[in-house]
Amino acid sequence: MAIEENTSDSTNSLLDSTNPLYMHPSENAGSMLVLVVFDGSGYRSWRRGVLRALSMKNKVGFINGKCGKPDSKDPTFDQWEQCDNVVTSWILNFLSKDLADSLQYVNDAKELWEELEDRYDQTNGAKLYQRQKEINNLSQGTLDITGYYTKMKKL
Repeated sequence: MAIEENTSDSTNSLLDSTNPLYMHPSENAGSMLVLVVFDGSGYRSWRRGVLRALSMKNKVGFINGKCGKPDSKDPTFDQWEQCDNVVTSWILNFLSKDLADSLQYVNDAKELWEELEDRYDQTNGAKLYQRQKEINNLSQGTLDITGYYTKMKKL
């Protein structure tokens, strides 16, 4: 009887749209959440778009560890695995074919995200020097104030 109640409670919580394990019927592995495909450049901008999209779907917990993998005997395990596979597919869909192919065999969304962070979110001394040089050489020239501000913000 206690197992039935526990299973019933777990099932009811999965119908709660604030639960990270909740999947709306329109959410599927083929959904495109961001329009920009990451090809190895502009990681931070791409990353911000993905985080925003995952936040809107209440799925950031799958990549930051807050919605960790439950024990295989846990009644929510199958739902967690389904959600994690969808999040993993979403992220892979945001990548160029070459990048996606190189990351195809990760175990879960968190591992995929950590791999991307390790590869692309590193402070590179040469890149930092180049960026500082670009900032120092920045001038408004013929740009209007909005264009100049946008150019400055991109750096």
